[in-house]
Amino acid sequence: MYKIVERNDLAPNIFLMKILAPRVAKSAQPGQFIIIRIDEKGERIPLTICDYDREEGTVSIVVQALGSSTKKMEAYQAGDYFADFVGPLGVPSEFTKADLSELKKKKIVFIAGGVGVAPVYPQAKWMHEHGIDVDIIIGARTKELLILEEQMSKVGNLHLSTDDGSYGYHGRVTDVLEDLVKNQGKQYDQAIAIGPMIMMKFVCILTKKLGIPTVVSLNPIMVDGTGMCGACRVTVGGETKFACVDGPEFDGHLVDFDEAIQRQAQYKKEEHEHEHHHHHKNGKCHIRGEY
Repeated sequence: MYKIVERNDLAPNIFLMKILAPRVAKSAQPGQFIIIRIDEKGERIPLTICDYDREEGTVSIVVQALGSSTKKMEAYQAGDYFADFVGPLGVPSEFTKADLSELKKKKIVFIAGGVGVAPVYPQAKWMHEHGIDVDIIIGARTKELLILEEQMSKVGNLHLSTDDGSYGYHGRVTDVLEDLVKNQGKQYDQAIAIGPMIMMKFVCILTKKLGIPTVVSLNPIMVDGTGMCGACRVTVGGETKFACVDGPEFDGHLVDFDEAIQRQAQYKKEEHEHEHHHHHKNGKCHIRGEY
């Protein structure tokens, strides 16, 4: 059993949980994910790691209550326990294996949308801890949906945007990136984008035009997390990959986003039908939608 040591609400239906899981915390790296099961009958839910503290033995996750399992999870408080908390899974971010002196020469921009801010945080924090100065763009539909602003401001140069103009730059993350490059003379060697599939698609269209190599995380399409269910099949550079075992991070300019978005929509429909008929089967149709 895995104890919830802390729980904070970040935005409507979005909450952070810190779980006591020393073995996972000990080997977790930016870019990886865990699989959680609420109870013995619960389905497997893959969630990206938002933070980890090796000394404390804790791992933080950010959850958006969308499907029936994450809505059930929302009721859990500090002091409660989860049945399973397995990880770390997936391939760590490529930069963790890069030559540090080379990495320090690069200008890197992180672009996060919605709950995609959560998996960006450990990556930006890793950069900060290794003396690498990065720019971070965070976007949300409206001010109340912006999360982890304070934490992010400590690990990079933060640029905020909202679709409705209620906070920060009035526009989307792509508008901010375009403004930084075209109007503020910024030059980037690498972009890392994590957020809803449609956001990552448009970021990649822009970065391709601007000539910025881009890494994306395809964790929104993961279901089972082990490569067994095939739901996260994605075409990358003409080859079939599985987001959970080959990723979740890939070269964004090679990802067939239209195919991936189509598949994601198919599972959303299935989940809705399952919930409607009240027979949500274990591990079969939990999709986190827009994270």
